[in-house]
Amino acid sequence: MRPFIQLLHFGYHQAMSCLFPVAIFGTLALSSVIELPFMHRYDAILLILLAVQYLMVRSGLETLDELKVICVFHVIGLLLEIYKVGMGSWSYPEPGLTKLFGVPLYSGFMYASVASYMCQVWRRLRMDMTGWPGLAAAGLLGGAIYLNFFTHHYIPDFRWWLTALVLIVFWKTWIIYRVRSSTYRMPLTLAFVIVGFFIWLAENIATFFNAWKYPDQHQAWQLVSFSKISSWFLLVIISVIIVAQLKHVKADRVNRGS
Repeated sequence: MRPFIQLLHFGYHQAMSCLFPVAIFGTLALSSVIELPFMHRYDAILLILLAVQYLMVRSGLETLDELKVICVFHVIGLLLEIYKVGMGSWSYPEPGLTKLFGVPLYSGFMYASVASYMCQVWRRLRMDMTGWPGLAAAGLLGGAIYLNFFTHHYIPDFRWWLTALVLIVFWKTWIIYRVRSSTYRMPLTLAFVIVGFFIWLAENIATFFNAWKYPDQHQAWQLVSFSKISSWFLLVIISVIIVAQLKHVKADRVNRGS
């Protein structure tokens, strides 16, 4: 009976941590079947997601520190979207007033939702890490991963080399998380894979509701390539590196102040 209760508590915290991603997919689904005669769909999505963020902060579901992290990821994601759309990797074919270089501003929220989940689950499950490689190693690796998303259009794609580096750099790193009074742990790289897989599932839902389209989806929707899991795996690493480093910095400040 106790394992079942633990699983329920774990599932509850996971579900609460996914509130913002659920809001995004709910908005995408509704906006795909409900047409607003006075506003473009992309513009309506942006306004709704801004309102959701405001309500989450006002209600205490999200802290101001977490909102700052989300804003950082929104900018990181938007820059990547602008570049990828410019390269023809995917497109946003619908009209909108809040589009920048062909990319709707709401798109950054899809990256920010990953950060929202990371921040929320970290706080709710009272997470910590052991064997963290430090800012130098983690930061350089995260920077190289992000840069590779841009450079692989011109030079060879180093994602598999970077994946091997991830396994080397983080092979001693474990996530510690707590459910009620019990403490559990798992390898950080395993967490990368699990989250990356679920983001890939979410990506299939998003493209089904026309959040964006890959070139092979313009005639008819089809499953996103399994190879995209590796891309999300690497993107999750960037998210974790930034969130974890900010958590470490904040913890150090609290310890010095106490």
